[in-house]
Amino acid sequence: MLRLEHIAWELPDGEEIIRDIDLSIGSGKLVVVTGPNGGGKTTLAKLIAGIVKPASGRILLEGEDITGCDVTERAKRGIAYAFQQPVKFKGLTVRDLLDLAAGGGLSEPAVCGLLGKVGLCAEEYIDRELSAALSGGESKRIEIASVLARNAKLSIFDEPEAGIDLWSFTRLVETFQELQAEQKGTLLVISHQERILSIADEIVVIADGRVKNSGTRDEILPTLLSEERTIRCPHGKEDICHE
Repeated sequence: MLRLEHIAWELPDGEEIIRDIDLSIGSGKLVVVTGPNGGGKTTLAKLIAGIVKPASGRILLEGEDITGCDVTERAKRGIAYAFQQPVKFKGLTVRDLLDLAAGGGLSEPAVCGLLGKVGLCAEEYIDRELSAALSGGESKRIEIASVLARNAKLSIFDEPEAGIDLWSFTRLVETFQELQAEQKGTLLVISHQERILSIADEIVVIADGRVKNSGTRDEILPTLLSEERTIRCPHGKEDICHE
């Protein structure tokens, strides 16, 4: 479905952020990208979405080379991206945004259903303006709903759990599971959350701009949890450190 070949990207000062990444993402999968802060996860997502262009390498979507395509062209080809910090559009309502994302003709029940998937009361939010009056968490959930409205081939979510409450997070995880079960497109989620990692089909660990590890959830998640326990227990012995 998606193939990255020898992808590299650097800052204007020459600092390498992404270093020779090779990665394949299968169709209909829920793939979670995780790893330490500053490892290059968000940059990788932006490279796939077309927000930034690689210094070298190729990106192929269903066999088509889209390396030179900008974010608009990639959106037309079926890639949707939810920003870590959502953009606000003064004068545009939530209903307008979701209708635009769906390509027009979105019924009110469909709008309500999308808002419900991200834990928002449709009656309260459907005609709200996308302005600074919305909190960061509200804007985040509305943008996630707009990505869901796209029914894209590939939907990218950058730390979707950031800034939302526990109830909404639980509903979001359930939504990912529903999409996963229905195989409605491929989901690429950047997250540190164990609950999201635990529902992944595949996990990719990015560190120092490289793919440190990748594989199925059953292969990768136990090693991540083991590493986390080791960090929490500096003595390296679980019988010494009690959580």
